[in-house]
Amino acid sequence: MSEAKIKSIQNLALLAIFCACLIAILGFGPRSAMGFFQLPLLQDTGWDRTTFGLAMAIQNLAWGIGQPFFGAISDRYGTWRVLSAGALIYIAGLIIMAGAETPMWLHIGGGVLVGLGVAACSFGVILAALARLVSAENRSMAFGLGTAAGSFGMFVYAPISQGLIDALGWSDSLLLIAAIMLIIPILAVPLRGNSSTSKISAAELEQSFKEALTEAFAHRSYLLLTAGFFVCGFQVAFITAHFPAYISDLGIASKWAVIAISLIGFFNIIGALASGFIGQRYSKPIFLALIYLSRSIVVSIFLFSPASATSIVVFSIAMGLLWLSTVPPTNALVATMFGTRYLGMLGGIVFFSHQVGSFLGVWLGGVLYDQTDSYDVVWWIGVALGVFAAVVHWPIKEEMVKRKLVTA
Repeated sequence: MSEAKIKSIQNLALLAIFCACLIAILGFGPRSAMGFFQLPLLQDTGWDRTTFGLAMAIQNLAWGIGQPFFGAISDRYGTWRVLSAGALIYIAGLIIMAGAETPMWLHIGGGVLVGLGVAACSFGVILAALARLVSAENRSMAFGLGTAAGSFGMFVYAPISQGLIDALGWSDSLLLIAAIMLIIPILAVPLRGNSSTSKISAAELEQSFKEALTEAFAHRSYLLLTAGFFVCGFQVAFITAHFPAYISDLGIASKWAVIAISLIGFFNIIGALASGFIGQRYSKPIFLALIYLSRSIVVSIFLFSPASATSIVVFSIAMGLLWLSTVPPTNALVATMFGTRYLGMLGGIVFFSHQVGSFLGVWLGGVLYDQTDSYDVVWWIGVALGVFAAVVHWPIKEEMVKRKLVTA
C-alpha cells in the first residue's frame, strides 16, 4: 500500500474519531442536564418529584434496554444508521417532553423516547465504533477519549441548559436542544461501516449471535463486571437527576447547582482521560474496585460535612474525577475478553445492568424523598453499593476467553 493511501486512511480515521466525540457531546449532554428541568417543570405543572423521578427512571431503563439492541444493530448494519435513527428518536422525545400536559406524556417523551435516543447516540455505539478504528494497544485510551467527550457534553450543557431555562423557559429550551440534535446524522457519516468492515476483528473467531451470548453468560468475569456496573448507574443517575434539587433543599443558591454539575462534567473529562491512560497500563479490575471504594468514601465525607458552597464544590470535583472513569476500563475489559466483533451488543448488556441501577437510583430518589422529605437514605444506599462493587470487581480476570482462532 502506498504511503499516500496509508496517510489518507489515517486521516479518515482521525475524522471519524473527531465526529464520534462530537456526537458523544451532543448525545450525552442534554440527558446529563435533565436535573435542571425538574423544579421549573414541576412548578408549572404541579406534579411531584416522584412523577419527575419516575420519568427519569424510565429514561434510564429505556436507555439500558435499548443499548444492547442498538449495539447489535450497529455491529451488523452499521453505526451511521443507528446514530441517525437515534437522533430522530431523541428529538421526538424532547419535543413530546416539552409539550407534555399529563405525566403519561412526560414518561413517554422524556422517559421512553429520550432514553432510546440516548441509547443509540451515546457511549455504547460510539465506543464500539472507536474500538474498530484503533489497535488493541490504544483501545483503552480511545475509550477514555470518547468518554471524556461525553463528559465535556455534561460540562457545557449544565450552564447552557440553566441559561436557556432562565431566558426561554423550560419548554422552549427543550425544543431548542432538540433542534441542535439534527446535526448528528451529518456528523455520523464518517462512521459508516460495521464489525465486518473492521480489519481488527477479521482474525477473530467467526461466531453467531447466539454463540457470542452463550459464551459471555458462561464467563464468570463478564457476569461480575455486569453486576458491578449496576452500582455505577445507581450512583451517577441519582446525582444527575436529584443533586440540583438537593442543593436547593439545603438553602444554597441555585447558581451552585450549575457550578456543581459543571465541575462534575469538567473534572469528569480529566477523570475519563486519566482512566483511559491508567487502564492501558495497570490492572483494570483493581482500578475499578478502587474507583468504587473511593466514591463511597467521598460521599460519606460529604454527608458528614457541614452543608456549604465549599463542601459542594469539593464534592463535585472529587466525584467528577470518579464519575465516568469506570466506562473506559469496563468497555476495555469486554473487548479484552471477547474482541470487537460483538462489542456493541456485549458492552450494551453490561450497560443494561448500569441502567437498571440508574432506574432504581433515580426512582428511589423521588419516592424516598416524598416519603421522608430527605435524600439521605438513597445517599447511604449508594455508599453501601460502592463497597459491594469494589468487592465484586477485585476477582475479575483480565484475559481473552479461551477459543479457537482463525487465520486472518
